[in-house]
Amino acid sequence: MTLDIDKLLSYEVKKEIADRYFGFRKLIEEDIQGYDNQVIAAFKQLEQKIGFEFVRLYILLKDEKVIHLFFQVAGLGEKLFFDPYLTESPTIRKRVFTGIRSHGLTRRSRFRNMVTETYLSLTHHIDSYRTLLEKLKEEQQTIAEEINLFYQQNDLGTIMGFLRGLGGTDSYKAGAMEGGLTPKTGEILDEKMRVTPPPPVEELLPILPKTKPYKEIKRELKETIDKAYTLQGEPEMREFTA
Repeated sequence: MTLDIDKLLSYEVKKEIADRYFGFRKLIEEDIQGYDNQVIAAFKQLEQKIGFEFVRLYILLKDEKVIHLFFQVAGLGEKLFFDPYLTESPTIRKRVFTGIRSHGLTRRSRFRNMVTETYLSLTHHIDSYRTLLEKLKEEQQTIAEEINLFYQQNDLGTIMGFLRGLGGTDSYKAGAMEGGLTPKTGEILDEKMRVTPPPPVEELLPILPKTKPYKEIKRELKETIDKAYTLQGEPEMREFTA
């Protein structure tokens, strides 16, 4: 009768330990999956929103020196997503300007408005992207801390040693060939089953600089836009969006 009670207690303790260990693992894996999904969402935003705005600017400004000057004024530094082919391809131009409408009384005003509104839209998307990256940075750190804390409190090698004690000495003496738990079983399992935190977001996605507020650089941007307009022979924006 005592033996049956010991077995029952041993089973309950083992079950509780297993439930706690694998329950934590499941929760952490769900958190990691959520993190991965948000990284994918941030990449899509980078590619489909920010990337498109950059390409529009490159097509509108066209001249590489003017593009470089524009980026310096805006606080963006280096050119991103840039390829000279982008400014010449009619297929890409048609795609990135689909649904975009020009407005203004003169050619110059339509050109200025198009570039300015593209910059404002880019600024909005970059701010949103940077906010998401900050959130992902905090989330990755939280996951890493939770994993570290759990393994500090739940060393699998120690747990396996404890379970051997609950099972009596026979399981230890039986040896690996007979299905018993050897002293290194916990270490091997710990290595195989250990959950690692996801990579930091800065290793997965580019960190974009914050653009300068339009009100602060309005005059410099206007001068740069007018320079691009003159160099291109006063283009008609309706041709871009046709």
